[in-house]
Amino acid sequence: MASGRVLVYGGRGALGSKCITQLKAANFWVVSVDLTENPEADVNVAVNTTESPVEQEFSISKAVGDALNRQQLDGIFCVAGGWAGGNASTELTKRSELMWNQSVNSSLIAATLASKYLKAEGILQLTGAKAALEPTPGMIGYGVAKAAVHHLTKSLAGKNSGLPANSTVLAILPITLDTPMNRKWMPEADFSTWTPLEFIGDLFVKWAKGEDRPASGSLVQLVTENAKTILKST
Repeated sequence: MASGRVLVYGGRGALGSKCITQLKAANFWVVSVDLTENPEADVNVAVNTTESPVEQEFSISKAVGDALNRQQLDGIFCVAGGWAGGNASTELTKRSELMWNQSVNSSLIAATLASKYLKAEGILQLTGAKAALEPTPGMIGYGVAKAAVHHLTKSLAGKNSGLPANSTVLAILPITLDTPMNRKWMPEADFSTWTPLEFIGDLFVKWAKGEDRPASGSLVQLVTENAKTILKST
């Protein structure tokens, strides 16, 4: 018998794939939402980038509802996102639109899914960034999008947000994740300050089980030093 049911939005990326591996190892039934399929997931829901965000929300919501067949989710983990640098002189609107689509629209759709399919006392996790707690002049579009995710998190945790009773909403705020692509592009970096994907996967397994969750509305910074990661909630 499954430990529970969860959905990973962005389930084919490096972080999403690792989280699905660890959730499956903990015997969770998993839906992956992404551009391409994750073979480890029990159900895959494709994101159609030719659709508007409103159309995507409708299509994804219907597919998830059909897959659940009146069941509900213990957790929704939204790790979709990306990164783009640039200031006001470097295609600011174009790069900001990309960041908004990747981080904010995915988070909005995840929140809508939570309003429909999350159990009472379930968890919705979104992905912000520690950098967006401060000004980001060298990556303005990224900072704006992640700051919006922070605001969304706080708002969803408030009264009358439309989410199930006693649900927990929080955002993880990583600094640098230890992914293959980050190692490729930053080979001289100090990897002991990068957060391992396995750490986040373990965190999601615990949160899906209702264990050690920070307070709803928390922005949870992932601070890694000397290969040890601690959580700092604000």
